[in-house]
Amino acid sequence: MTTFLIISGYTALFLGIIGLMLWLRNRSREDRTPFPENTRLLRGPGESLQRKVRELDEQVTDAILIGLFIPILALGVGLALFLWLKNIWGLIAAGIGFLVLAVLMVQQARRVVSVLDRLRNYRLGLFGERIVAEHLEPLKITGHRVFHDVPAGNPPAGSTTPPFNLDHVVIGPAGVFAIETKTRRKGLARVGFMAHEIIYDGRALAYPQGEDQYGLDQARRQAEWLATYLHQQLGRPIPVRPILVFPGWMIIRKGTGPVTVLNPKELPSALTARVGEATLDATTQDLIARQLEARCRDVEL
Repeated sequence: MTTFLIISGYTALFLGIIGLMLWLRNRSREDRTPFPENTRLLRGPGESLQRKVRELDEQVTDAILIGLFIPILALGVGLALFLWLKNIWGLIAAGIGFLVLAVLMVQQARRVVSVLDRLRNYRLGLFGERIVAEHLEPLKITGHRVFHDVPAGNPPAGSTTPPFNLDHVVIGPAGVFAIETKTRRKGLARVGFMAHEIIYDGRALAYPQGEDQYGLDQARRQAEWLATYLHQQLGRPIPVRPILVFPGWMIIRKGTGPVTVLNPKELPSALTARVGEATLDATTQDLIARQLEARCRDVEL
């Protein structure tokens, strides 16, 4: 029992010293920050996913630490009671300690696996958004405005609808484009389908494993939200064209619909106005860009 108390006390003291040192270092760093307090940067590609990845990294660490220390504590308490009582009640207490140990180990292991699965998916999505951002980068040379991870959604008070983000928005002479990125894994293909192809007939998406309209509906809704928002801010209608992009996939188009479906490599040509096709003048482009920049400049140190 004494040994257990000594180990517990040492662990608590050691963790307390680490916490105190980190707190003092953070305060010291804040005092030396060279930027004004109101400094904000524009969002980068996948900014929301990067934040989720950081949160999940912390959750993995917490889950592993809890999985290590709480079962040890439960086991230690059970053994301590057994050694102290030295009778049938002590044996029962030790058995309960082992049972709690087993339950907690399984629960924490399942939690760690669940968080790791989510982390894996977020990292895949983040990588896909960065791929799309790289293919959009050359458009800046021609004067296009490109914004990433644009905060969107203004639910009314009391609404349960959560805010969302537009993966990419491009503003240029050809108009305003809301781009949704879907980074899907590849698997076994159905008979008659290629494992690397997505077929779009203007109404639905046919993947090697099945069909759905999820990405199409999402891209359309997000473009409609952006068009409504710009109309409210500028006082005149601004059409927004929805685009759905699949990094790493070949898109077979067999029809046209309200949403344009592309591979990232097709973006520069699809978003560039050809001679005589310009629909937005420079002044309107600048007004739209100011509205989006105000929403996107929120990255703090």
